Amino acid sequence: MPVKSYLAHPHEGKKHKLIEALSKFEQCEVVPAQNQDLVIIVTDTESNSEEDHLKEQIEAIDSLKLLAMVSGFNTPKKN
Repeated sequence: MPVKSYLAHPHEGKKHKLIEALSKFEQCEVVPAQNQDLVIIVTDTESNSEEDHLKEQIEAIDSLKLLAMVSGFNTPKKN
């Protein structure tokens, strides 16, 4: 199960819209920074392909200026 964290930089004045859009994804935990125009996103998906699809959806959000991955790891499923 891939778990990744990102820093999301909104377009100027669009932080609230970005938070609203990101909050619609079940696989995302959204944490707005209190002292910066920045949003922290933690994703938890079932597979690498699901993570890739989610990242594509996030990158398509109009209020998003830049998405930077901070860290990521994949916990293999036990059979």
